[in-house]
Amino acid sequence: MSIEKPLVSVIMNCHNGEKYLEQSVKSIINQTYNNWELIFWDNDSNDNSKNIIYNFSDDRIKYFKSTNFKKLYDSRNLAIQKAKGKFVSFLDTDDMWELDKIEKQVNFLEQNKDFKIVYSNYYILDESKKKKTIMLKNKLKSGMIFNNLLKDYSVGIITVCLNRDIFQNYSFDKKFDIIGDFDLILRLSETKKIGYIHDALAIYRLHASNLSKKKIALHINEMQGWIKFNKDKLRNKKNFKFLKFYLFKLKFKNLFRYFLN
Repeated sequence: MSIEKPLVSVIMNCHNGEKYLEQSVKSIINQTYNNWELIFWDNDSNDNSKNIIYNFSDDRIKYFKSTNFKKLYDSRNLAIQKAKGKFVSFLDTDDMWELDKIEKQVNFLEQNKDFKIVYSNYYILDESKKKKTIMLKNKLKSGMIFNNLLKDYSVGIITVCLNRDIFQNYSFDKKFDIIGDFDLILRLSETKKIGYIHDALAIYRLHASNLSKKKIALHINEMQGWIKFNKDKLRNKKNFKFLKFYLFKLKFKNLFRYFLN
């Protein structure tokens, strides 16, 4: 007798994401792993996103419409409340997954019960240069990796798969616009083992409208606030200096852009 594979809930937040939406959804539908549901959270879009979703006749796609525009991490929290899966993953409307992404990560979590979270390597697809490069050249560590993440934070949220029961005690901090993923994963890594798969299982599309690219100043402000809030905890960590260096690089990038413009 075959054992039914666990359901995976895919969270997709959309605010006017029509440009690449079809490609993103197809990368879910074409997965080698079939037992998934797409929680599509329409965050008050006024473009063609709804029609694109309804053109997919697939009962696994669940459409939800927000009554008004909400910040990204507030929307993600609301979408997670609709999820029914044992596991939860995230995909943005402009990004894509490799076809075996879900299968490899479910296999990892099912075979390693002491891990509740797994992430992977990923590709960067530069739209302007039409160039695809791998993000991480070296293998990263698995396990209790809080210090490793402080030293070099390399977790792309579109590569993450985690147990849904985690959200009984955790959620995205909705005050953030940019660093909500960073904040959540760091909090989780303090007490939970995180697995890493070196295969690139997702494709992050780099283009002119990327939120984090357009709002570097906001990114800097949020990181400064996060470091200040966590300073007592972080001062005891030897890799605190790497966060300060990361902040310095963001400021340098913002200054460079200012002079470039």
